[in-house]
Formats: sequence, structure tokens, C-alpha cells
Amino acid sequence: MPPCHPAKDAAKAQESSRGRRRNVQSQTTTIIIADDHPLFRGALRQAVASTMPQARVVEASGMDDLNTTLTQERDVDLILLDLTMPGVQGFSGLMSLRAQYPELPVVIVSATEEPTVIRRAMDFGASGFIPKSIDTDSIGGAIQAVLAGDTWTPPDVDLSASEDAETADLVRRLGTLTPQQVRVLTMLSEGLLNKQIAYELGVSEATVKAHVSAILDKLGVDSRTQAVIAASKIGVTQRPSPAGAD
Repeated sequence: MPPCHPAKDAAKAQESSRGRRRNVQSQTTTIIIADDHPLFRGALRQAVASTMPQARVVEASGMDDLNTTLTQERDVDLILLDLTMPGVQGFSGLMSLRAQYPELPVVIVSATEEPTVIRRAMDFGASGFIPKSIDTDSIGGAIQAVLAGDTWTPPDVDLSASEDAETADLVRRLGTLTPQQVRVLTMLSEGLLNKQIAYELGVSEATVKAHVSAILDKLGVDSRTQAVIAASKIGVTQRPSPAGAD
């Protein structure tokens, strides 16, 4: 009788379970499309249907809607996230999702095709970046690639250029914020006072002050103004491409 290795067997079973989940695209894959434009949600739904006819698609029209959907849906396989929709500023939605659901792949869909924006989206944990200008077949192929465990970015976009050391460090620091801290930082960028943020989040002012202190510490800055400037510098709390608004 072969020797028994409970730990290895458990690891294999867990890996097998993950493999089965990714391998049943034709029947059990659930994809959330988060975009505030009904026409583009329809286009994405068509792209999914053309390559995965049996996949289940759920739509969300904003960040609050998406968060509610995620509390109701237990087995989501992929989120297709617009960069500019209600409740999202720049990469704040992506950062919040990656912090709260680190195992859930998120693919950005956006009208912008700027290499800097694509590279930063990937740095903040996106599993892919789909420009809204590409055709339905390419969108379907990108989605399938990510569901198979790969990453996908436009093949004709050069992402080889690296960020300077200061920017790279700031990206790393921002990536350590919790979902609630991302929300507080976004509200700070909107000019809200602590008591206004407390009201919006349904928490005490003391809790907001604690979040602000944690944000300053994680970003290595001395004031909320410096925190907002640092975040806006790399598009976390602002639209990354004003000329290419979604």
C-alpha cells in the first residue's frame, strides 16, 4: 500500500477543486459586468455569449451595485470592471476589489488605451485590460484567457517601460490600503470633512480619524492634502484619461 500523505493529498484536492471550477466554463462560470453604460454592458454580454454560451452573466451599473451583487453571489469567477462609473474614481474600484477579494480576477474595460494606465492597472492587481475599441471575438478570447489563469493586455501596446522608483514605491504603498481606507482616501480627494465621511460610511468620526492616520502612515506622508496629491499623481482618485472618458 502506498504511503499516505494527508497534507499533500489535501493540497492536491484543493488544487483539483480550483481546476474543476475553472474548467466548467460551459456550465457554471459566473461573470459580473460592471459598467454604467447599458449599450456596452450589452456588447460585453454578447462577447461572453459568443464564446461561452452557457456562462451566467450578472450586470452592475455602479460600484455600490457591484458591492451589493458580490454579497449576494457566492461563486463569481470574473469581474469586468469599467474604470469610470458611479462610485469609482480612477483605480479606486480596482484597489478596493483586490483588497477585499484577492482571489477573484478583475479585468478592466476602458475607453483609454494609454500604456501608462494599462500598466498601472496591472500593477494594482488587474488580471487583464480590455480596451472598448476591440472586436467581440478579441474580447471573448481575452476573457477566456483570464479564466484559464493567464493575464491579458492588448498585444499591440508596449508595456515594457518601467515606472520610476518613487512611483513604483507609491503604487506598492497604495496597494496596502484596505477597502475602507480606499473609500476614505477617495472621499478626502472630494474635499469631504471627517464628519461628512463618517456620515457617508455610517461610522464615528474617531473611526474616520483612525483611517486617515493609517492612510498617512502607509503612504509615508504628513497630511491629508499630501495623501490626496500622492494618490491623484498616479490616477487613483481621478479619471486616468480625461481625453478618453468612458
